[in-house]
Amino acid sequence: MGSLKNKVAIVTGSGTGIGQACALMFADEGATLVLVGRRREPLEKTASDCESRGSSVLVLPTDLEDGDAAEKVVLQTIQHFGRVDILINNAGHSSRVRSVKYVDPDEFQSVFRVNVEGLYRITQAAVRDMLLRQEGTVITVSSMAAITPGLLGGLPYGAAKAASFNMMRSINAELRAEGIRACTILPGEVDTPILDNRPLPPDAEARETMMQAEDVAAAILLCASMPQRTLIEEMTMLPTQPRNVSSDMKAAREIKSSEDQYSLKDL
Repeated sequence: MGSLKNKVAIVTGSGTGIGQACALMFADEGATLVLVGRRREPLEKTASDCESRGSSVLVLPTDLEDGDAAEKVVLQTIQHFGRVDILINNAGHSSRVRSVKYVDPDEFQSVFRVNVEGLYRITQAAVRDMLLRQEGTVITVSSMAAITPGLLGGLPYGAAKAASFNMMRSINAELRAEGIRACTILPGEVDTPILDNRPLPPDAEARETMMQAEDVAAAILLCASMPQRTLIEEMTMLPTQPRNVSSDMKAAREIKSSEDQYSLKDL
């Protein structure tokens, strides 16, 4: 308890799923929190739960597809709390259409705006503040799709998550000597609401074999709470029990239209 006392942490996508679980764990460890996501209502619920654990919380509803808005999150954090010690890049979304044959440009660009452009803008702003103290940690939730691309994650999502992974590695190559740590978490299937956007949403039986949001949140906490002398550069996470995804792949291969789609952004 208290490993993150006096640390200011921004958690994107903290209304539900991994981001919410992460925020609660960070609150238990004494962190001051900035909660970011598109929808105010779930953010307020997370904030209330964190405050009940003794954490000071700032809620910033933000569409991270907007790069200027992403940068503003950091500026508002500094204005309110004076600094940024930890940035958790968790927000993101995937395309419903996954095949290179059928995904349309608007859907492709939407995935990149959140997972790459928004991530770059918020990270750049946070790192600039961290460098003033020669200390800070950026943790990005990428995906196994970054290193094992294919139809399960889809072309836009796999490419975008690979870009975010490369970005974190670039930060380490440039700024480790100046006290900045960039960590990448690469999880396989996790039972979160983002799965509802798949061409074939997994059923309850399939979800029982998957990792849970708190499993990934625990890995994020480990990266954040390590002594400053230690960097966890990357961590891959997989469900222990593999499952047959042939039906998922078939659905992803066949879906041809983004009509009537919805996307779960900033979960």
